[in-house]
Amino acid sequence: MKLGINGLGRIGKLSLWHHVSRQHFTELVVNVGREVGTSLADIAGVIERDSTYGRLANYLYGCKAPNSVITDLDEGKGTMKVNGVPVTILRQSRDPKGIAWKDNGVRLVVDTTGAFTDPTADADAPRGSLRGHLQGGAEKVLLSAPFKIKQKGLEMPEDAVTTVMGINDTDYDSARHSLISAASCTTTCLAFMVKPLLDYFGADKFLSASMVTVHAATGSQPVLDRVPGAGATDLRKNRSILNNIVLTSTGAAKALFLVLPEMKKIGFIAESVRIPTSSGSLIILVVNFQDDPERPINRELINSVYSDFGKQTSYLMYSDEQLVSGDIVGAPAAAAVIEGKETHTRTANINVNMGQFKCEGAPDKLEVPVTQAVIYGWYDNELGSYTNLLGDRTVSIAEEMV
Repeated sequence: MKLGINGLGRIGKLSLWHHVSRQHFTELVVNVGREVGTSLADIAGVIERDSTYGRLANYLYGCKAPNSVITDLDEGKGTMKVNGVPVTILRQSRDPKGIAWKDNGVRLVVDTTGAFTDPTADADAPRGSLRGHLQGGAEKVLLSAPFKIKQKGLEMPEDAVTTVMGINDTDYDSARHSLISAASCTTTCLAFMVKPLLDYFGADKFLSASMVTVHAATGSQPVLDRVPGAGATDLRKNRSILNNIVLTSTGAAKALFLVLPEMKKIGFIAESVRIPTSSGSLIILVVNFQDDPERPINRELINSVYSDFGKQTSYLMYSDEQLVSGDIVGAPAAAAVIEGKETHTRTANINVNMGQFKCEGAPDKLEVPVTQAVIYGWYDNELGSYTNLLGDRTVSIAEEMV
């Protein structure tokens, strides 16, 4: 089976790396949608080298790697072999409906551009749309970003679903769903930090929760300050990421509700801070639990919950090491790495004024034990965490497309 990849940006290129290593697909068809440099060799150079992760050859073979794993370049056909896997580069159309998926025998496409995220947009939308891939011949489209419905009031289409591999991938129905969102790197990490707690304590124990992601820079941020566009409301997005810590927003909470619906009834706040690193991010999760004096929630219990959950899946790792962000860049292939040494809990008795509720026979005040837990989870927002889980999601969808 062939796999189509739309876009050769951060996630597009690293998805290509993942799949030429894995070799589940017989051929890759990558749409760039425009001419790049002066020749196909320039595209090969983009694929071969990366400023964050080094050379593709070293990623595949370590210190004994050959000089290059890209061979058999054919400028006329736009083809090459990458680690022995045939790769066709398409350079004609950036509009999904104009991409020659059908002509190239591609049934499954991963869209990594971040430009087409609205599942309600028509295939003939003037600036292109995710559904255009279906018109171009694809049967399934996997989006490497959260869905964003632009028109208020519109519901999620029946043929669209959001899944995180290892969390709710069984929500995908191959007979019904054509558009699948793999959420985001932050939502993926967050889901694996929240689910062990939900499974162990139950949603009823959660009083409130919040998270902050300390996130590496992304391609949307400028290297130097620039003038904001017309109508821009967040002027911080135009400031240099090389020189600043930038407060911004994240849609992780909304996407989390799609993959873990139990969280909808829990007060949840999600914030984001961008920092001047190229990859490697951190989620600081704060949860307030209603405690039980007979089964107190403490640091040891929280850590054991994560440690036990990590033994059941490779997507979550528990660590007692003292880590920094560089330690998780590229590996391991886990959605989240919990740094157990930094887990903290504090328990206090909260006095609730019952008079305001006008409950007949109730005491004036009710003392409730509340434990606040702070948990740290590392994730490689590009290759190590997100792209590896996206690759697993891609293969799992392909295996149902018989």
